[in-house]
Amino acid sequence: MPVKIRLQRRGRKKRPFYHIVVADSRSPRDGRFIEKIGVYNPMTNPATIDVDRQKALDWMGNGAQPTHTVGAILRYKGVMYMKHLQRGVAKGAFTQEEADKKFAAWIEHKEASVSKAIEKEVASVEALKKERFGVVPEIFKEEVVVEAPAAEEAEEVVETAEEATEAVAEATEETTEAVAETTEEATEEPKAEEPAAEEGDAPKADAE
Repeated sequence: MPVKIRLQRRGRKKRPFYHIVVADSRSPRDGRFIEKIGVYNPMTNPATIDVDRQKALDWMGNGAQPTHTVGAILRYKGVMYMKHLQRGVAKGAFTQEEADKKFAAWIEHKEASVSKAIEKEVASVEALKKERFGVVPEIFKEEVVVEAPAAEEAEEVVETAEEATEAVAEATEETTEAVAETTEEATEEPKAEEPAAEEGDAPKADAE
């Protein structure tokens, strides 16, 4: 019976996750399976992968063939490297203890690389948020606090300037009103003399 290690889809529409299963290659994709050996969720960042390395190694040792996607997942989790080390042990190239040490060192290096990649991704996302939404970085908060009194002094200077402007405006209005009153009085005096001029003109008309 040809056996495959493949993905079995679960989850709702547009939100899938997958079981990593050992199944008969003639069975439907989401049909019956022999054993479940892991879970793969591509919807998280980074993707969540939980696989039983030893079971996967045992099934491959018994002839099970992983699909292309599952092969990439097992390679990422170190199952293929375990298989390579077991071949070296079987050939007598090194002992099982040495193989275990090599695999532990590989796991440590892999986890460090993944952690570094996650930190880099988080840093890039935070930088994008600061650029888009204008969030003040932590290192600049002290400078903002120090510059706050200067801003308050500037507000006080502006208020003083506004008060001086208002005083000048009031003085200008008072001067304008005084000039207007004087002009009106000067204009009214000639009007009183006009009837006298008219009386002087009347005899000239009679003489004619």
